[in-house]
Amino acid sequence: MEEKELVIKSQKGDQEAFSVLVENYKRKVFNLALSMTHNPEVSDDMAQEVFIKAYYGLPKFKLHSQLGTWLYQITVNTVRDFLRKEARTKKVTFTEKVENTAAIEDEFLKREEMDEKERRKKLLRRVIGTLPEKYRIILSLRDIQGLSYETITKILNISPGTVDSRLHRARKLLRKKMLPHMVREGVIS
Repeated sequence: MEEKELVIKSQKGDQEAFSVLVENYKRKVFNLALSMTHNPEVSDDMAQEVFIKAYYGLPKFKLHSQLGTWLYQITVNTVRDFLRKEARTKKVTFTEKVENTAAIEDEFLKREEMDEKERRKKLLRRVIGTLPEKYRIILSLRDIQGLSYETITKILNISPGTVDSRLHRARKLLRKKMLPHMVREGVIS
């Protein structure tokens, strides 16, 4: 069954069709939330909240846009709202937050036996986590989720030129921050 057909059925209250949509997008929504929160448990909660919002908002969803784009917009907004509320209730320095995030990530990833590829992904996520939010989001949407510039402009409500310049700056900053790790591991000399 095509996605459009699943959306139409879901809009009419077909919970089985909605379950298929959730199954198709749950990993992508979780990964986007994780790239913003760096906390697997919080990301899981955020993903659930996104799908609850999507379920109740689906009757208003217009089929002229992509479901994925709409879900990513909900995800970005939901996580941003959560992070703003968290910042208001708990004032923590950026360094403490990054250290906290890295510790949580380490514990989560150690439970799973990581191979070399997973370890490098973890390092990359940690370094991305030190980037400003606008760069983390743009890298996640383009390089991790693989979304087009057009889709990203819709999700973030910015111009294609802004997408391009932010992506360029984010990649440049990421390379600069990854360089010491790559030298230490002998990836480059």
